Amino acid sequence: MIIGVPKEIKADENRVAIIPGGVEILVEGGHRVIVEQKAGEGSGFSDQQYLEAGAEIVGSPAGIFERADLILKVKEPLASEYGFFRENLVIFTFLHLGAAPKLAEALLAKKVTGISYDTVQKADGSLPLLAPMSEVAGKMAVQVGAHYLEKPCSGSGVLLGGVPGVSPGHVVIIGGGMVGINAAKVAVGMGARVSLLDIDAGKLRHIDDIFGGRINTVMSNRYWVGTMVADADLLIGAVLIAGAKAPLIVTEDMIKRMRPGSVIVDVAIDQGGCIETCAMPTTHSDPIVIRHGVVHYSVANIPGAVPRTSTLALTNATLPYVQKIANLGVVQAICKDPALANGVNTYGGRLVHESVARSLNIGYTSLAEMLQ
Repeated sequence: MIIGVPKEIKADENRVAIIPGGVEILVEGGHRVIVEQKAGEGSGFSDQQYLEAGAEIVGSPAGIFERADLILKVKEPLASEYGFFRENLVIFTFLHLGAAPKLAEALLAKKVTGISYDTVQKADGSLPLLAPMSEVAGKMAVQVGAHYLEKPCSGSGVLLGGVPGVSPGHVVIIGGGMVGINAAKVAVGMGARVSLLDIDAGKLRHIDDIFGGRINTVMSNRYWVGTMVADADLLIGAVLIAGAKAPLIVTEDMIKRMRPGSVIVDVAIDQGGCIETCAMPTTHSDPIVIRHGVVHYSVANIPGAVPRTSTLALTNATLPYVQKIANLGVVQAICKDPALANGVNTYGGRLVHESVARSLNIGYTSLAEMLQ
């Protein structure tokens, strides 16, 4: 199989879909890997390293898309890449289709097989390809929030850890999944007062056990969300429904009751955001907006700020699935691996992931029916 790795073009995105070590493994397996020139530069991997691993370096994205059977990316294709789509092409990346109707339309029109990292899901409900990026995003959310709480960055001037005689800052986390737990780890480590809300009482019990009572776990409902948000110095949106648009949890009226200079980091912005005032994604080069006196950080590719760590972590998770697709072909791979089958969002011009179809209000066809 010919596997193509284009350079990421999303604003300030420095990750790459595979490291040279991964290329070497695929080439040893009998596959050809073509990598766009300078694709790995932002993550610290040179063209020479890819060449030494057995890849061919190609000068343009068109050259990658035209020749490859399987495209590996990190972020969703942008409008300038839609023209490269064609029937029987397989794209394996974060698609986030629940919040991207135009991308879904383009994939369907060209009958592209779109497999999304964020919907590859095991029988136990875990998301093995989203997990490493959620870990990075959760840890980064607190790091970023602490920075923007500084007065020169438009924040209130609160130190999350406090000092003797002065109370620590209050970090409020909406969602107890991978992002939320990792955010809590860093916030607790910094000495902050931490409250975490979720709708699942069992999950809250588990989190309480993990942290040994060092954080305040709260059942998520409108009353408690409003109460916690009003007291937050740093609010982190960490809500996820696999494949679907994120539900709106925090309203504008709640934000209006926050103290001036408080900070919001909406990690759910990739899926449309769970905080009403985070209406549009921002970028690493222009990361914040201020609404109602509150600093809003809604960068859609938070792990892109630490591309070396993120690229290594992502390749660790994705490479076994890439090998399955390359060795077996996409149809046999998804038939043999139910988790990978859950990752398929578009196939043969149809939406085949129910949560994505519901979010986009487009008709759903089961993948099993398409493969008959």
